[in-house]
Order: sequence, then structure tokens, then C-alpha cells
Amino acid sequence: MVETIHQFADLGSFGEQLLVHENFLVKIRDDMPLDKAALIGCGVTTGIGAVMNTAKVRPGETVAVIGCGGIGLNAVQAAALVGAGRVIAVDRIASKLDLARTFGATDTVDASAVDPVGAVIEMTGGGVDHAIEAIGLKAAAEQAFAMLKNGGTATVIGMIPIGEKVEIDGFALLTEKKLQGSNMGSNRFRVDMPQYVDWYMAGKLKLDELVSATMPIEQINDGFARLGSGEVARQLITF
Repeated sequence: MVETIHQFADLGSFGEQLLVHENFLVKIRDDMPLDKAALIGCGVTTGIGAVMNTAKVRPGETVAVIGCGGIGLNAVQAAALVGAGRVIAVDRIASKLDLARTFGATDTVDASAVDPVGAVIEMTGGGVDHAIEAIGLKAAAEQAFAMLKNGGTATVIGMIPIGEKVEIDGFALLTEKKLQGSNMGSNRFRVDMPQYVDWYMAGKLKLDELVSATMPIEQINDGFARLGSGEVARQLITF
């Protein structure tokens, strides 16, 4: 039996060197620390872009983010950066909710203790303008849609397994609720990444706080094991 390993976006991982087409490259300023720049290429771009580019959250709007891992935390800080009136972080792990507050969450919901949909609807008096799903679960995507106010938009960032169907209340579409997806934050890579670098260097974008651990490549299996706990945000591999 022959197994095929597919490269997501035609890119490999954990290599000291990588040969790519020039269209995959973007120049950044020389004083940007490369270990922090490595965070931007996926998780930061995906989370921030989903809020700013895909959902187009406006100042004063209410935002709920389901899942406070590396991508969700960036969605939280993006909502805070654009001036959302309320940013509600939803997760099942207390340490992740604490971290979400440092990234700009105004409220938190412990999904292990309460129904997150009911809690969000109650605290907002009817639902949010935007719900961002950052886990990749069918149930979480459905919860994101269910916690919207009339006219709200649910944006799914997470990679829901191929073949799984997301179910929503069809009648809710008459209230102009919307469900949409986002691929890497609808990014304009050569515009967005230098902007995020500038924000970090100016102290406006949190990247250091994302790093839960740094390790050499020889300890990568330990890093994968820690992922299973759900406690980490991002881990850096050094060469």
C-alpha cells in the first residue's frame, strides 16, 4: 500500500531550506526578528485577515471568536485593533481565555461550563454582528451561525474535515444572517505581511505573547505531544 503525503498550499514544513516560486515570497524590513516573522505567515495572517479582510469588522460592532488558539487569538486582537465595541472569546480552557484577555477580549465564555450560544446571546442582548470560528469543527461552525444577531455574519476559519456537512436553520437566512468561509484571511500577502511587521515593530501587534515554547528540531515530537493538551498557542522550532 502506497501512502501519499500532500503539501498544503504546495509548501513543506520543518525544513532548513525551501525552494519555492518567487510569487510565494515577500520582502520584509531587515530589523524584523525572523522567529517572530515566522508566526505571521500563517496563524497571524489567517486570524487577522479573517476579521479585517473577510468579515470586514467595523468599529463598534460586536465580535465573538470561538477557539482561542494561535489563529483565534489573532482574530481577537484584530477585532480589538479595528475598534470592535465588544470582543467575546469562547474556549473550553481557562488559560486560553486568560490569554485572550491580554489580546483584547472584553468578555470570555467558558464553553466547558455553559452553552456558548446561549451565553453570547444573553450577554449581548440578542447576538453578535460577527462570529469567527477558529477551531475547524462542524459543531463550532453551527454555533457561530446560531449566535448571530439578525443581519450578522459567521466566518469560518477552521479546517472542517472534508465531507462533513454544516447544518444551519434555513429560516434564519430570511433574517439576512450569513455564513462564509475564509482562506488564510483573504490575504493580500505582499501588502498585508509588511503591514503586520510594521505594526509589531511599532508595538501595536502582539507576537511575543503567542509563543508558548521554543525548541530545537530534535524535540519536535515533544512539541506535537503538547499540541494534544490544547494549552499551547504557538510553538517555534529553531535550527
